[in-house]
Formats: sequence, C-alpha cells, structure tokens
Amino acid sequence: MYKVIPIVHVLSKLGMLYAFVLMLPTLVSYLYRDGTFTVFAGTACVTLVGSVLIWLATLKYDRELRPRDGFTLVFMLWLGFAAISSMPFYLYFPTISYTDAFFEAMSGLTTTGATVFSSLDTLAPTLNFWRHMMNWLGGMGIIVLAVAILPMLGVGGTQLFKAEIPGIDKDSKMAPRISQTAKRLWLVYMVFTALTCLALKWAGMSWFDAICHAMSTFALGGFSTHDNSIAFFNSPTIEAVITVATILGGINFANHFAIAREKSLKPYWRDEESRMMLLILLSSIVVAALYLWHKGYYALPDAFRYAAFNFVSIGLANGFASVDFGQWPLLVTLWMFFLVNVLANTGSMGGGIKLARAIVLAKFSLREVSLLLHPSAVRNVKVNKRSISERTAMAVMAFIFVYFMTVVVFTLGLLASGLDFISALTATIACITNAGSGLGQIGPAHNYASLSDVQKWMCTIVMLLGRLEIFTVFILFTPAYWKK
Repeated sequence: MYKVIPIVHVLSKLGMLYAFVLMLPTLVSYLYRDGTFTVFAGTACVTLVGSVLIWLATLKYDRELRPRDGFTLVFMLWLGFAAISSMPFYLYFPTISYTDAFFEAMSGLTTTGATVFSSLDTLAPTLNFWRHMMNWLGGMGIIVLAVAILPMLGVGGTQLFKAEIPGIDKDSKMAPRISQTAKRLWLVYMVFTALTCLALKWAGMSWFDAICHAMSTFALGGFSTHDNSIAFFNSPTIEAVITVATILGGINFANHFAIAREKSLKPYWRDEESRMMLLILLSSIVVAALYLWHKGYYALPDAFRYAAFNFVSIGLANGFASVDFGQWPLLVTLWMFFLVNVLANTGSMGGGIKLARAIVLAKFSLREVSLLLHPSAVRNVKVNKRSISERTAMAVMAFIFVYFMTVVVFTLGLLASGLDFISALTATIACITNAGSGLGQIGPAHNYASLSDVQKWMCTIVMLLGRLEIFTVFILFTPAYWKK
C-alpha cells in the first residue's frame, strides 16, 4: 500500500487539473443551454473537491516518483480519467447503464471511436463536443500533457513519458528536457488541429461540426456528430481534407518537427517508416479501387474515392467511414483490417504494433534467411541508417507475439460470449488498434450498442491494452513489479 499512496497523491494533482479541463464543456453547455450544464458543472466540482481531499490526505506521502511508478500511474490515470469522463453521460441519460457510459468514455480517451450511442445527429451539442474533446485529449496522450505540467506540480515527468509514448526506442528524446518536448508536441498538435478545423469549415462543414471533427480527425479518434459518420456530408472535398489530416496524424511527430525546422517536405520521404507507410497505402488503394471497379461495385472514379478515404481512415486507425464498407468483398476489408495493425508510425496517434516494429521484424526475418545460406556472414540490420541491436529486435518480437496472442485470446473470449467470428475478430482488432469500426455486428452501418455488457467490458479492456501498448498494463500483474 505504501508504494501506491505516493502515486495516488500525484493522481490527486492531475485530478485537479482535469477538473479545470471539464470547465470547457461546462462553458459550452452554458452557451448552448442544452440541459447539460448541471451534469458537467457537477462533475467538475465533485472531481475538484474529491481531488483536493485526496491531496490533503496523502500530503505526507509526497515524494519523487521512481521510474517503475510511471507504469502504475499511467494505468490508474487512464482508468480514473475514464471514470470521471463517463459521469456526464451517466448523469444525463436516465436509462443508460454505467457500462455504456464507461465504454463511451474509454473509447473517447483511447481514441478508439467505438460508440454505443445512436441518434448522434440530435444528441445534446455539449455531449457531442465532450466526446470529441476526449478524442482530442487522448490523441496525444493525457500523459504527455501532464508531463508539461508536472514539473510545476513538483513531479518529474520522464518516467511517465516513457510509459505512455509509443515506439521502439523510448529513451530517444526530441528535446533536452522532457517537459520541453511535451510542450512542443502540444504546440504542433494544436496548430494542426486548428488548420484542420479551418479546412473543414472551408470544405462546407458548420463551425460546430468543423471543430468537433477537427479534434477527432487529427487525433485519429473517429467520433462523429452524425450516425452516418462522414457519409452524412457526401462531400469529396471534406473527405480529401480528412484524408490528408489523417495521414499527418499517422506520421511520427518527429518528422513534423523536422519539416518545421527544415521548411521542406523531404523529411516525410526521407524517413523510412513514413515512406513505407505512404507506399503501402498508395498501392493498397490502387489495387482495392481497381478490384471494386472490376467487381462492379462502383464506377472507377467513385471506386478510387471510397477506397482512398476508407483505407486511409481504417488503415491508420481513425475509424471514419464514408460508405458501408461492410458490403465490400471480404478480401478487401480483411486486408484493410490487417493494415490497421501495422500501418501507423511510431510516435503518432495511431495504434497497432506500429510500422517501425513491422519493418524491424521483416528485416531480421530476412537476415535469418540470409544467415541460413551464409552462416559466417555479418549482417547489420538498419532502420533509418541506425543499427538495430539484438536486444531491440528481441523486444520487438516479444511485443508482436504478445500483441497477436492478445488478439487471439480476446477473439476467443468474444466468441465464447456468443459473438460471431467476423464480428469478434474485427471488434478485437478495432479495439486493440483503437480504430473503432469493425465488420459484421459492429460494422460501419452499426455500433457497439448491441453487444452484451460482458462483451463491452472485454472490448474496453482491449482498448486500454492497445492504447498503453500492452506491456505497460501487463507489467502491473507480475509479482516482480511489486517487490522492492
């Protein structure tokens, strides 16, 4: 217990911060007068008072966190923030279960975009705004925001950053100080979100829709203000804007820094990971479009339009849909759901194993084949001209193994609970990659409302595992972690 109390103390400080974050939807509710003011103001006040009381009760346990404490704090923070974020839904809807409210909140904060709500077109504007704001906060990672604030709270943030930020090499930093890095990340994040918002308004959205979709687009969140998602607008211009913003959201943020520094687009192509992502996306879109045209689903221009948008959206774990791709040939959709596991870049808002890990695995596999022919040969594996150590390769392989075993176990769990195979498999993939939309019962023409409570809780667990990259959670359940 003495190990957890200092972490709870830090959590109380972050809870106070989150209470002030809740003031923004409270202000929106006051402006719209849509009947949600009391639930948001009440949630913010209870969160603030509760956090202050916990802070006072644990004040004597205040200390600098150890590196291993970061894992516990990350896990508890995501659970705590999801619990707080769920309260406006639970308090506003008289018939909603807490399972549904928590599922929606976790889906928002993990940028999964899976929803249990219908009639989104007539949903109270503030609740829609809050759903998209959760997407936006979770996109970069609430932890990274906290890292920029934690020094002011008297808590070092490096250990948190390592636990939350995705990638192969978590020790590499883009700035000398971690707080400086986090602040720069958020600056770029806000600039891109603002530009996306202006572009969507120019493309024909209302200001409210543009703000909401900008927050969920660049964060790769997938929430929409309409039941039909992007298909509601039926606008190639809007789809083009979202496609570009999604690609930018799926690229390593280090490349965005490089672009700003060099004032050139060359870093995007120079980086092996982003170059591979663009090539895979382009070739997949071309082949899928030609296949859909050949099978008579669409005319050739429409085939390219729908294939481009949905392959980018699903492949990079955004989750928007411009058409019911559940009606497409299974070959096309399964390839799309395979891509979502590997396509997003390290250091982006995307989920899955990340393309860098897939590249490392592929290159080491080819090296092993080569060594079978030439056992005495010395072959270094390089990614972006950096040699990859054997230790890193083993870590990558271990992660990929655990990742796919997690997919298998939870798919079997959903099957055991009564879900059909396609729905179970794609629901697991959609949740662990934080893509949201699946096939079958949870396809783009449906949502997760039809799932049982047990199935929803399993999906919620998978969302969290996917967002925190599995090991961050699994390490908490090892006896060695809790030993001195």
